Amino acid sequence: MSASQQPGSSTTTIIQTAVNENTDKRDVGAFLKRQFQQSLAFGTLIVLIIFFSIASPNFFTFSNIATVLLSTAVIGILALGTTFVIITGGIDLSIGTGMALCAVMTGVFVTNMGLPVWVGVIGGILTGVLMGLVNGVNITFLRLPPFIATLAMMMIAGGLALVISGVAPIYFSTSAPDFKKIALGVIIPGIPNAVLVTAVLAIIAYLVLSKTLLGRYTFAIGSNEEATRLSGVNTRRWTILIYMFAGAFTGVAGIVIASRLDSAQPQIGTGYELQAIAAVIIGGTSLLGGRGSILGTVIGALIMSVLVNGLRIMSIQPEWQNIVVGVVVLLAVFLDSLRNRQRT
Repeated sequence: MSASQQPGSSTTTIIQTAVNENTDKRDVGAFLKRQFQQSLAFGTLIVLIIFFSIASPNFFTFSNIATVLLSTAVIGILALGTTFVIITGGIDLSIGTGMALCAVMTGVFVTNMGLPVWVGVIGGILTGVLMGLVNGVNITFLRLPPFIATLAMMMIAGGLALVISGVAPIYFSTSAPDFKKIALGVIIPGIPNAVLVTAVLAIIAYLVLSKTLLGRYTFAIGSNEEATRLSGVNTRRWTILIYMFAGAFTGVAGIVIASRLDSAQPQIGTGYELQAIAAVIIGGTSLLGGRGSILGTVIGALIMSVLVNGLRIMSIQPEWQNIVVGVVVLLAVFLDSLRNRQRT
């Protein structure tokens, strides 16, 4: 058997081809285009900061910047996990209500059952992983479109959060008074712990996406799932693992937002999935799969947080805030569509 016919050779070729489309800097044109897209997103962030700083003297203050970073934490954590899913060509609409369910389960473990905080934290994360497992199985074995599978999970998770909590918040102040320190405590002066958690998770996500087999298969499945499967890769198993990995981020986001509010609010997650997905798309990840970056997602999350915070600082009415955010999402998807047309 020749080298080109060896079982492992074709797999390596397919995976490397998919990854090269995203990482091969020898392709100067593609590399410069990716850098331009990230620079454009970063430039947009700078323009927004300058605009809101001029529009309101209360925007560019230390306390408000800390607030922006704190609000970025939840959206950013959700967006980091969603980046992996979208790179595969999938979507996850369940991360918002799923985050609420993970927060409620953490509250049940810590408050209702009286377990140690660290057990509740693990339980919350595992709840997210379990949701990812169910989503992955529904998509790979039942052959449900990711949109439908995760839409169903969104409704199930939202209903479970309400049922399990009894349609009432679960407070940590009595059973675990230090729980709020997970998000609001300070290790580095002036920087809430939630920001540090987000930074650490961003580094982990970057390393996994760029340095591990899971990251390589994420790009490969998004670039050409059928070719990857025919090369000998168990795409079903890896797709399930990707959704479970993303689910872990949903669990962490649930813990962070519960800690920030010092309570598990069963209805808190509505709308977060759209902001997280928008952050991923604004950051340059393609809805068609096969292309994306963690750095772009972080920038996209910051853009969403700065936009929402700036509109509030300017006392823009909530209904108009929703309109502006909706227009931003529309523009992000439109630009992604243009990029995909240029590729084809």
